[in-house]
Amino acid sequence: MSTQIPQPSQAAPDTTRIHNIGYRSYDGPRLGRAYARRSLFSQSLRGAYGLGRSAKSKVLPMLLAGVMCVPALIIVAVAVATKQTKLSIEYTQYAIFLQVVIGIYLASQAPQSVSRDLRFRTVPLYFSRPIERADYVLAKFGAMASALFILTAVPLLIMWIGSMLAKMDFAEQTKMFGQGIVSVALLSLLFGGIGLVMAALTPRRGFGVAAVIGVLTISYGAVSTLMGIAYATENPGAIEWLGLFSPITLIDGVQTAFLGAPPMFPELGGPGAGVGVVYLLTVLALIAGSYGILMRRYRKVGL
Repeated sequence: MSTQIPQPSQAAPDTTRIHNIGYRSYDGPRLGRAYARRSLFSQSLRGAYGLGRSAKSKVLPMLLAGVMCVPALIIVAVAVATKQTKLSIEYTQYAIFLQVVIGIYLASQAPQSVSRDLRFRTVPLYFSRPIERADYVLAKFGAMASALFILTAVPLLIMWIGSMLAKMDFAEQTKMFGQGIVSVALLSLLFGGIGLVMAALTPRRGFGVAAVIGVLTISYGAVSTLMGIAYATENPGAIEWLGLFSPITLIDGVQTAFLGAPPMFPELGGPGAGVGVVYLLTVLALIAGSYGILMRRYRKVGL
């Protein structure tokens, strides 16, 4: 007995279509890792001031940048109007006096730089190949430090220009301006590293903000209190060592020892050259340690 397989009465129509959507092969130069790193650095630096983001994102960083510059403009205006022979505040003191503004800026922008990347496991750029962990960390670290440097160096530049308008001594003002630039460069690297480490510990931006503010505020408050107690109990030997436990007093100690800056607390004095070496080595160790911790963090969580 045989079974006959029925044949379709009519073949199904062919519905295959080829669509040309414009894809073309790329035959240009291969720019490599360095270009990807520069692109991420540029995007992160712009983002630290809200550029390329929504108008709402620009308000706080631009406002804080303005607040940083206003005292410098007032100092310059007074110096020019009254024909002063020196500025009312030294270049190395400016960032110390405005540390609260710097801390708020860092607390708002460090989590913005890394927390969203950790939370969503993505970055706002397309790369032709996966970016290396070292490139990501270096770009983010460099961008945060550069953003802080712009924030702190622009007011110093305003003051230097104002000193020239007031016809102050060029050589003296330029030397002091250079000392201020070195100081804020160290501050930017130190604060940038600490801020990114705190922000990278959690993908939640709010927790990152609280962590950065907590580290900067609590450490400075505790060190200042202990310094006051040491001074009141006539124990000056402990004062210069207590400054090692707060980022802002570390910078103050380095510039007091090596840049001729007056100490933050004149009545307490500042570290000498010998202890200043310890301050400088501690700052450099914290910068390098922050980079190492970020590398370890991203080895664990990936990109």
